[in-house]
Order: sequence, then structure tokens, then C-alpha cells
Amino acid sequence: MRQNPSFVLGDTAELRRLIEENPWVTLVSSTPEGLVASHYAVLLDDTREDLTIVGHVGKPDDLIHRLGERELLVVVQGPHGYISPGWYGDVASVPTWNFISAHLSGVPELLTADENLAVLDRLVAHFESGMAQPRMMWERPNDAGYIHRLEKGTVGFRLTPTRVVAKRKLSQNRPDEVVETIIGELDAGSGAYADPRLAGEMRRDLDARRSSR
Repeated sequence: MRQNPSFVLGDTAELRRLIEENPWVTLVSSTPEGLVASHYAVLLDDTREDLTIVGHVGKPDDLIHRLGERELLVVVQGPHGYISPGWYGDVASVPTWNFISAHLSGVPELLTADENLAVLDRLVAHFESGMAQPRMMWERPNDAGYIHRLEKGTVGFRLTPTRVVAKRKLSQNRPDEVVETIIGELDAGSGAYADPRLAGEMRRDLDARRSSR
């Protein structure tokens, strides 16, 4: 990802928030057979305060990626959306795309069966917590035999990134009044490009920049 000093995202707390709020990631590996990509949910390692993530892949994706043998790229994609030049006012301009994204790279550590079970349990609990009647992994009608068979079909991993490239492009190069207009258009709730999540990220960023002046 091409970096621009104006859009660098380097704050660990903000990167952790990005991962927490956007757990569906893309895993990319370079193998002798060519590039391969898979898509899985990950969580931050709850024993660490850095950007270490845990997750799993279904077999045979572990073999396809040669998981644990070489570098893995994890792409975290936050809110993103189209920005119309009409929102800039009467100035020469072209369309662009605002977004937040992070690339985490490193060689993953493979988890033991027990560690993998714990991660699978956490994943289910994390996402089921938003349900009116959560159904956890170890609850009936699941039984222990079913859960252990499920685990054997997956390979868990922990990745502590050795390289992080992250970018937050939210119209920081535009005057505050233009950013306010863009936020209003995205937050309008109607139109082809309305996106309240992206509007919220732009508002958060604008408020932070204003408070630091």
C-alpha cells in the first residue's frame, strides 16, 4: 500500500480499534504456486496489548498458505466509500475514495489443539454476544464430540506483526468546512453513497485534529 505522510495511521490504540470493529480480514500469502488469498474472522489476542491477532483457517487452507512457514499478510479493511467532487464546492476536483486500512505482516505461530479450541470459543462468544439469545459453542445441541471434530478441521494461528502499514485517508487535505460538507453527505442516510460508518470515522478524525491545534 502506497503511503502518504498526511494519511499515516500509526497509533496502536486506533489500530486495535480498527481490528476490533472490522474483524473480517483477508489473508494473503506468496507461495511457489503463486499468490493465494483467504477470508476469515480474527480477534486481538486478549493476553497482549499490541497488535497480535488470533484466528483460524479451515483445512486445507493451512497447506495452501503454508501457514507457519512463511510471511503472511493480513489486510484489515475499515469503513470506505466514494467521495464525489460535487461535495468539494465550486473548485477543480475529481472523485476519490476515503478509507481506513491496515496491513499486518509476519510469520504466524500455529496453535495447539487446546489453544485453537479456546480461540474458536472466543470467536463464537464474541459474535454471539450481539444476539438476543446467544448460542455459545459448548451449549446444546452441540456436544464435546462435535466440538472436537470441528476443531480438527481447522488450524489456529497467532500473528504478531513484524511490519505494519496503515493508512487513514479521510479528506485531511481539505479545509474543515469541506470535510463537514462531506460528512453531511455521507451521513444523510439517502443517496447512492450514504455511509454513516465512514461519516463517523471522518467526524472522529476531524474532532481529534481540531483538539490538537
